[in-house]
Amino acid sequence: MQIIDLSKTIEYKKEDPWFMRIKVKNKAHKKGGMLIKYFLKLPKKLFPKNFEGWADDKIYGMGVHSTTHIDAPWHYSPIVEGKPAKTIDQVPLEWLYGPGVVIDMSHKPDYEEITVRDLQDDLEKTGASLSPGTIVLIRTDRDQLTGNDFVEKGTGMSKAATEWLVDQGIKVMGIDQWGWDLPLKYMVQQAKATNNPDLFWQAHLVGREKEYLHMEQLTNLKALPSHGFKVAVFPLKIKGASAAPARVVGIIE
Repeated sequence: MQIIDLSKTIEYKKEDPWFMRIKVKNKAHKKGGMLIKYFLKLPKKLFPKNFEGWADDKIYGMGVHSTTHIDAPWHYSPIVEGKPAKTIDQVPLEWLYGPGVVIDMSHKPDYEEITVRDLQDDLEKTGASLSPGTIVLIRTDRDQLTGNDFVEKGTGMSKAATEWLVDQGIKVMGIDQWGWDLPLKYMVQQAKATNNPDLFWQAHLVGREKEYLHMEQLTNLKALPSHGFKVAVFPLKIKGASAAPARVVGIIE
């Protein structure tokens, strides 16, 4: 069995835009030893042999959408299909493990949306099929971008393509770029230029009418075959949250 990591490392990167920067503060073993001596009142002479103390770490500035994560229906709207939307802790675990399919959209240029025809053409090319419970991963290769380019460039799912996947019985899908839609700044520019209120966040907002979840900031999708593998995506169980960081893996048996 081969397990392929599809998640970003949680780390500080200076080149990241300010809203994506995460700080990890590492506490060394010796500092842990000091805490044991002064707060637990255990003298050094009673430490186990060759024990300096425990290491510890803290994470600062990490929002639930900061790194590889999965959005809950609550992120899109408080009401979905006429019912209260699920927060991340309410999502059934059964949705988060299943057969995977990679749809290769790496040829799509920046700012050109992914259409239903694009999805169907790639499925026909690879012979992959979709069924309820399949987890669909959209490969764009934009995980290789850094800094502002990662946020401001990319393709993106159209409303129609997202609806089509949900209509095939797909509850969970994901993409290896910053967002599921076309880049945010570009959508804003186009909405203003065309005076069209239906352009902004169009793929996300499918989630108001059809219940589904999507992952963002996946990585390493090029290491997977088009089908014949499993996907596991188990997010942190954060009460009432709109999303959660997740360790997403592909499993090839």
